[in-house]
Amino acid sequence: MSPRETACARPPALERVAELEAVLGSAVRGKAEAVRLALVCLFAKGHLLVEDVPGVGKTTLAQALARAVNSTFHRLQFTADMLPSDVLGVTVYNARTGAFEFKQGPIFTNFLLADEINRTPPKTQSALLEAMNERQVTVDGRSYPLAEPFMVIATQNPIEHHGTYPLPESQLDRFLMRIRIGYPDAASEREIVRRAGQMPALEIRPVLTAEEVVQIQSWVPQVRVDEALVDYMLAVVEKTRTHESITLGVSPRGAQALYRATQALAMLEGRDYALPDDVKRLVIPVFAHRIVVNTRLMVAHRSADLNDRILAELLTLVEVPL
Repeated sequence: MSPRETACARPPALERVAELEAVLGSAVRGKAEAVRLALVCLFAKGHLLVEDVPGVGKTTLAQALARAVNSTFHRLQFTADMLPSDVLGVTVYNARTGAFEFKQGPIFTNFLLADEINRTPPKTQSALLEAMNERQVTVDGRSYPLAEPFMVIATQNPIEHHGTYPLPESQLDRFLMRIRIGYPDAASEREIVRRAGQMPALEIRPVLTAEEVVQIQSWVPQVRVDEALVDYMLAVVEKTRTHESITLGVSPRGAQALYRATQALAMLEGRDYALPDDVKRLVIPVFAHRIVVNTRLMVAHRSADLNDRILAELLTLVEVPL
């Protein structure tokens, strides 16, 4: 088999992606869209920012995803006194060998839950930048590769401001998407209440291996994206840079993120080609945390979903390809 045929071969593990989604849905009740977007992020080789109020299942989603993939998982509670070495690791002197040794930090895992990431100061937040972008860590001039797959799932409370450090634009841009889980519907909340005290994420059975996830990630770029659809994406990006309500538009990294996410969503929908509806569905979760709204609007509205509403309006201004 030629290298090209090998690269385009459909991984057998793709047949179990629907099962993976169902298993995650059993842990995070009534939040099918949040589960779907988390999987889009995973298979697009991205990182996920979950921004919502406490108690709606942010940590449960991260734990369930790691268990369903049968991979390593570390939960790191970010605090104001945390240092970069608490994340990356530290070099220590071994008296027995007479040499310095690197002791790996919690970032050396497949899934890192950065819980309440905005509670740690910028110096520690920046420790994640290289890892999220280049999938390696550099300590004392030496670089260490991270495991594959590698995904950071960060959480933050959007209404809690005391003792927090807002994420800078450079950090936000490293997250492929930001999602909100929201409160469950009445039927789902009834089920959640009845299983009080249980830990649904800990009962998750593995569906895929880490190696199978890497195979699927390698296949996702094979999803076809028509040139007209690329033009549509870039037109939306350009609108974010010229819209009167937006001070800072989407970067080229953001445009790439939308392209990769579109391919991953099409794959999860069972297609090997992307549609305009895939793009429209992803613009808000991929772009909302990347744009900066002008100060006048922020003061006038003070709404957590202001960026979402502006992007929804912006989408109506761009012609959708046929």
